[in-house]
Amino acid sequence: MTLLREGYQVEAASSVAEAWQHLQSRRFDAVITDMRLPDGLGLELLQRIAQQQRSERCVVMTAYGSAENAVEALKAGAFDYLTKPVDLKQFRSVVASAVQERAGTAGNRPPSAPAPAPAPAVTPPSAPPAVGVAMPADTPDAARAALARLVGESDAMRAVKARIVRVARGMAPVLVHGESGTGKELVARALHACSQRAGGPFVAVNCGAIPETLLEAEFFGARKGSYTGALQDREGYFQAAQGGTLFLDEIGDLPLTMQSKLLRAIQERRVRPLGTAQEEVVDVRIVSATHKDLQAEVQAGRFRQDLFYRLNVIEIRLPALRDRREDLSALCEALLARIAEDSGQPVPAMSMQVLLKLESHPLRGNVRELENLLHRAVALSEGDVLQLDMDGSAGDGRSHELPLPLFAAADAAPGQAPLPGPPAFPPHMPGVGEPPVPADLQRYLDDQERAIVERALHEAGFNRTAAAARLGLSLRQIRYRIARLGIAVPHGDDE
Repeated sequence: MTLLREGYQVEAASSVAEAWQHLQSRRFDAVITDMRLPDGLGLELLQRIAQQQRSERCVVMTAYGSAENAVEALKAGAFDYLTKPVDLKQFRSVVASAVQERAGTAGNRPPSAPAPAPAPAVTPPSAPPAVGVAMPADTPDAARAALARLVGESDAMRAVKARIVRVARGMAPVLVHGESGTGKELVARALHACSQRAGGPFVAVNCGAIPETLLEAEFFGARKGSYTGALQDREGYFQAAQGGTLFLDEIGDLPLTMQSKLLRAIQERRVRPLGTAQEEVVDVRIVSATHKDLQAEVQAGRFRQDLFYRLNVIEIRLPALRDRREDLSALCEALLARIAEDSGQPVPAMSMQVLLKLESHPLRGNVRELENLLHRAVALSEGDVLQLDMDGSAGDGRSHELPLPLFAAADAAPGQAPLPGPPAFPPHMPGVGEPPVPADLQRYLDDQERAIVERALHEAGFNRTAAAARLGLSLRQIRYRIARLGIAVPHGDDE
């Protein structure tokens, strides 16, 4: 009745067999099925539709709170799922998205109109995609550009891009796993750009960078007066990502108390802002990322098993840079071009000798470490050829650290505490032992820089200009650090 009022043509079936008879006689835009039917499971329909490569998008209804059923349906190829009792507003939104997504791949047709099986989408030979994977000819430029930012044509990167294109069309949550510095946010942005949600917002959140006391307000929003300092209503990340994609970076750093609240928000698609008893329906796709082994975290009791299964419906694993060294030359070229654009000045040319030096370097910090090395090389080079100093020696017999622009404590504004520098290593004293050394130096340095920039932004009310001035940076420089360090900031003017 709801769909008829919306103007759809609807046919009903009371069993798997009856439903398949309808499907054999004509094409549909969407199939909405219960999980359990008198003669079998609704998942059988999904499997048959997938085997025959049909274009219908499938929406599965599951029992209330049945996370296992929902995950099973999404893994079987469901476009989305609904939990009982079904919320009609959410129901209309999900069906509209399914029909729109199907129309985007099969052409615009009236709902449930008969149509021939779609021909395979093939990119014309005269216009091959620049990203190295097969894509439909009408793929938007923004999607191609997002995939092109994942630099590399190695087998490992081709597989990652192909998987992004394949899974972007659905609503299933995606977990991106990879070491620090491999480009997990780039994968999330590419997923968003290749999806039907590309016109909606993309909101990136670093879960490890939010104080635990502010997590609920940041995620779900807050009403004026709900806590000290809440001077006006504010929306949370879920509301900000409405109709788009919410990227939860470093999801493994969320405390257990927040994990349970996040699970409910994902499962029910409703959030309750602080200071109100009313829930709000939210329509977001969840993409999360971590460098941790979440299964090990589950076994250790630090991560909820039900949340893990809810997030890990589809997994995309990013290779470490050491496992795709054939991409090193292309990565260097792309990074140097970005450095030149940021600085507004030409950068020295990279010689084969420099490339060979980089190829022999461990690069445990992956692409982020490579970018820092190239930044340092550009800053220290004289002349037209890039000079790479891998061990920090400047040739004068003194040891030089990597340039760390934010490691001096900045002067505080009146009434504010000074920004902290990095934790100092204790001095070496005979008989006391060696001073501690971080296992991952680059990550340690990035963490310190991120903490300082985030505190400056928080204390400046996320006014980037004021935060930059306090740190002795230009607006362009703080924008660059916000992007490089993956710092989540609200949208708004810089001034």
